[in-house]
Amino acid sequence: MLACGCAGGVWLETGAGRAGEIGLDIEGEFPDKLTARIFAPPEIMVIERLEIADVLLITPKRYGDARGWFSETYREDRLAEMGFGGRFVQDNHSLSGPAGTLRGLHFQRPPHSQDKLVRVVRGAVLDVAVDIRNGSPTWGKCVAEELSAENGKHLLVPKGFLHGFVTLEPDTEVVYKVSDYYAPECDAGVLWNDPALDIDWGEVANPLLSEKDQCLPLLAELPVDLFPYGVY
Repeated sequence: MLACGCAGGVWLETGAGRAGEIGLDIEGEFPDKLTARIFAPPEIMVIERLEIADVLLITPKRYGDARGWFSETYREDRLAEMGFGGRFVQDNHSLSGPAGTLRGLHFQRPPHSQDKLVRVVRGAVLDVAVDIRNGSPTWGKCVAEELSAENGKHLLVPKGFLHGFVTLEPDTEVVYKVSDYYAPECDAGVLWNDPALDIDWGEVANPLLSEKDQCLPLLAELPVDLFPYGVY
């Protein structure tokens, strides 16, 4: 029988220990012949800065066995280590039937601007973030990553960025957290194929768009002082 406890960050175990964990034995006298082992914390997720450094690509680790797998999909402390101080207050979930469905490019104006943490739970998308922070050295530039249910990756899109995605598979479901509630009076966006942005949407030449997204303005039509760089 295996009995485990944790005190001061030290695991106490009887027997041979837990399979699959590596630790360091500490010599000493423990009641009932317990062995003290210190275990290195698991690498819960890998977080990478993209070409625009404030956009983060997050790959949670999946722990698999014969049953399937388990993953911690969100850790506030890990994002804080990367300098992100936002707090998420709302989760959104979308289903896009046909492949080639494009949603975007969207944002919310201050005072209800939003950080977004985006992932795919079914299917796959090309997810795009565009820097529109006035004065930013990467203003008007974009980053794009494929997110899928298979790869489990997330994209953190901060305030001051346009966000959009195009689906690569039918019946794709996207789930994302936002740091402020939906505010219709602050809802805004930019046309998906604005020539000034020069976004490579892959092989999708004629995406399926909502009427609203077909009529969005160009980036040049937005007020220049919406998101001052350094504040956002």
